[in-house]
Amino acid sequence: MQELSNKVAVITGAASGIGLALAKRAASEGMRVVMADIEAPALADAVAEIQATGANAIGVVTDVANEASIQALADRAFEEFGAVHMLCNNAGVSGGGGPSWEIPDNAWQWTFGVNLWSVVYALRAFIPRMIEQGEGHVVNTASSAGLKTLPFVAPYAATKHAVVAISEALCIELGMFAPGLGVSVLCPGWVDTKIADSDRNWPAHLGEPQTPPEGGDDMREVSRGLLSAGISPSVAADAVFAAVNEGRFWVFPDGMGPRLAHARIDEIDGGTLPVMTELFDDTDYGRTN
Repeated sequence: MQELSNKVAVITGAASGIGLALAKRAASEGMRVVMADIEAPALADAVAEIQATGANAIGVVTDVANEASIQALADRAFEEFGAVHMLCNNAGVSGGGGPSWEIPDNAWQWTFGVNLWSVVYALRAFIPRMIEQGEGHVVNTASSAGLKTLPFVAPYAATKHAVVAISEALCIELGMFAPGLGVSVLCPGWVDTKIADSDRNWPAHLGEPQTPPEGGDDMREVSRGLLSAGISPSVAADAVFAAVNEGRFWVFPDGMGPRLAHARIDEIDGGTLPVMTELFDDTDYGRTN
């Protein structure tokens, strides 16, 4: 999809991080932007920032883990603008942490709801109408952790592997039934966002959040450091728009994804145990962009 001016983009998780960067880039392309997020005050500020550039943007407070809320987002987007040409399923949380056997059910449920079910719900809500209009592009935000798994974040890694798989299936399916629609999957490594603090949006209906495991606070500080040293969200957004323009499926804004995928294949080929060192042994990672 090359001509974006006056087209419509819907972006979840749009109040900060990669989502806000995608909204800014969409606005700079002359697109009309529907920004969705669960954080109402942050969303209002983000929409105002986009509107201040002269762009046509609206905000829709959305709980992406709730199918009715996603359906309401789709209805609002189509009612307001009559079409949706670019759907960015970007909202995500870091989820439960620690040894897999110690992570409580509600942490798994929250992570799966936001990172995985949100994508399923959005495809149901948007794809049929996008097929009817005959053109469009879906961008699903996964992670390099969806290509090679990190320890101590099993719920997060599981959802990101699933998003990669869903994106691959969707790409093949749309190629068969709706060739006017494209698909891309974004697999960044460390990006300078607030995802390490995503429990600020912990849903009350799931009860008390997970008590940090032993050493959990130290792990979070390490994560914050790696994230702050990562690429700018704008780098990820630029890579997404380049992929949409060129019709590419894989989006690796920092180049880490292919390295991790090859490392995993080497483990499979060699029958060796999974290791994590490849994820952290490049001291320049995140500082080259």
